[in-house]
Amino acid sequence: MTAVTDQDHGQGPGSGNAETPQNPEAPGILQKPGTPGTPGTPEESDGSDERRWDDGLIARRAAEASKEWAGGGRATQDEAGPQVEAYGLPGSPLRPRLDALRELVGLSRARLDVDTLAEAGRVLDEASARQRLSARHTVVAVAGATGSGKSTLFNALAGVQISDTGLRRPTTSAPIACSWTDGAAGLLDRLAIPGRLRRRPVQGTTPADEALQGLVLVDLPDHDSAATGHRAQVDRVLALVDAVIWVVDPEKYADAALHERYLRPLAGHAEISFVVLNQIDRLPGDAADLVLDDLRRLLDEDGMAVGEHGEPGATVMSLSALTGAGVSDLRELLGRFVQERTAAARRLSADVDAAAARLRQVYVAEGRPGLGERAREQFTDRLAEAVGAAAAGQAAEREWRRNAGRACGTPWLRLWRWYESTRQLGGLDLMAQALAPPEEELTARQRVEQAVRTLADDAVDGLPTPWAQAVREAAVNGARGLPEALDELSRNAQAGAAGRSRSRGRSADTASASTGVGGPSLARKTADPAGRGPAPAAGAAVPLTGAPGARAARPPRPAWWPAAVLAQASMTLLQIFGGLWLLGQIVGFLEPGLIAPALFMLAGVMGGPLVEWSCAAAARGPARRYGQEAERRLREAAAGCGRARVLDPVAAELARYREVRERYVTVTEFSTTGR
Repeated sequence: MTAVTDQDHGQGPGSGNAETPQNPEAPGILQKPGTPGTPGTPEESDGSDERRWDDGLIARRAAEASKEWAGGGRATQDEAGPQVEAYGLPGSPLRPRLDALRELVGLSRARLDVDTLAEAGRVLDEASARQRLSARHTVVAVAGATGSGKSTLFNALAGVQISDTGLRRPTTSAPIACSWTDGAAGLLDRLAIPGRLRRRPVQGTTPADEALQGLVLVDLPDHDSAATGHRAQVDRVLALVDAVIWVVDPEKYADAALHERYLRPLAGHAEISFVVLNQIDRLPGDAADLVLDDLRRLLDEDGMAVGEHGEPGATVMSLSALTGAGVSDLRELLGRFVQERTAAARRLSADVDAAAARLRQVYVAEGRPGLGERAREQFTDRLAEAVGAAAAGQAAEREWRRNAGRACGTPWLRLWRWYESTRQLGGLDLMAQALAPPEEELTARQRVEQAVRTLADDAVDGLPTPWAQAVREAAVNGARGLPEALDELSRNAQAGAAGRSRSRGRSADTASASTGVGGPSLARKTADPAGRGPAPAAGAAVPLTGAPGARAARPPRPAWWPAAVLAQASMTLLQIFGGLWLLGQIVGFLEPGLIAPALFMLAGVMGGPLVEWSCAAAARGPARRYGQEAERRLREAAAGCGRARVLDPVAAELARYREVRERYVTVTEFSTTGR
């Protein structure tokens, strides 16, 4: 008995699926539509509505094929007609998984290399191609090693000699397809199986045979063939079919090539896998059961779940394709499997699982990476330290207190301080101050770089390598202009403080220049050796960019300063009045009397320092608040600059990672294979 081919109908290899109904008793003879097993003519099929198929497109194609057969024409309906019902997966959990995987690939192209995303892209392409094809058909490949009897099993399932068998190896050199129903042309074109290698089985009338309607069986070359082209064909077709029947024999069921190259990598495809131990007729007694148990053990070591006791997994069974023992059981299992019409969805879901498993290392982080409040505060503290915010605040506090001393101090003490400051002018001081800024500037830049590196290390802790690299690049790119931006913003903050001071109409004593309390470039003025301010303390701020600083805002004057100045002036006047009185007595202009002028002079001499001390005590609180305000302004300027330059870009990269991580979770959480 031989199978009907497309060429028997006069079609060439390039034609579509021109399969036509056959008589199971006489393959090649058309059945009368609606009466399986009874030969008829086209005229008979057209003359009775009761005996005509009434299932839509397939019925019309069958009737037209019968007419062209009778007229000597060729059946080309599958070439011109549309594909049967497409695999749309409405309401299936696979649909959101595929959408999430597509978004995941799109969001990751700028961060991951092409090779990493290649498998996910292939799965998406194959899923799209499969969903456009028939949902009524299930493509099952029969794969096995040389001499395992897969072609014999293929023929036994088809009920007709289709694939050549024999002792010559390899026997099967190209995939051969056997389709139980029409409409599978698109699927076979996808597998690149030419029309000359497409066959039809013997159609039976039993319920088991009817359950196979929709099955497309493909006999593959040997996966361990010596011909590399045969192995390449096996790998290509296995990536496209909906399910696989792995045929093993008692001699090669433990072959490492089978387990390491196929079964272990395809462990996640257990639900669409049939592992059949063939040639049990060669085993004596209960040896078949022992070999079958050992086969299950090997599959368990491969990570492939075995479907037992109603649990999902691979179907493992034994049979003899030569004697027919167990073949009917396999046909029954295949019938139920085909009628479920879920094989394609299961295969695609398993492919998505495999692609997600390969991508796990580039999407799944260890722990919970990100920027917490503590890391942000530490970054702000390091920037504030780099620009000398604390030192600037202390300098501002000292300047406020110094201005209070100038306004409320005695004239004699201020004169002495001026004299002492002029004596400190010297070449050594000038040289020391000239050499200090470059060293301090280098230190400030190093602090900024260290702050950025520390922040990046905290942000990428636990992140996968590609995303960690992206976060580091964002931090480094933002840090390139950070010192300059810090300097510019601090100068702007100082200028704003000066404007606020002028708006309040409060000016300080003009005897000295103020220190830079508004920013790093202004703090260098504290190192002026000309007596306009004290030398900077350790850790004082310096310009990060070396730009000249603007003139700083003078500290505001509290309301009680005029009264203190008036009191100090009164004490001075008392001293002058008492001194003139005594002088007048000495020269004889006034009558002698030492008590009254001495009391005036004593009141002025003791009252002046007392007023100065009282003002200093009263100025401590306002001076401290003024220094804290100066430090706060500089910290805010540094924090805002660091946030715009570094924190926001790093946070954007982390947000992008979280977005793709959510897509990855969507891809994996609806898995139907449990992986």
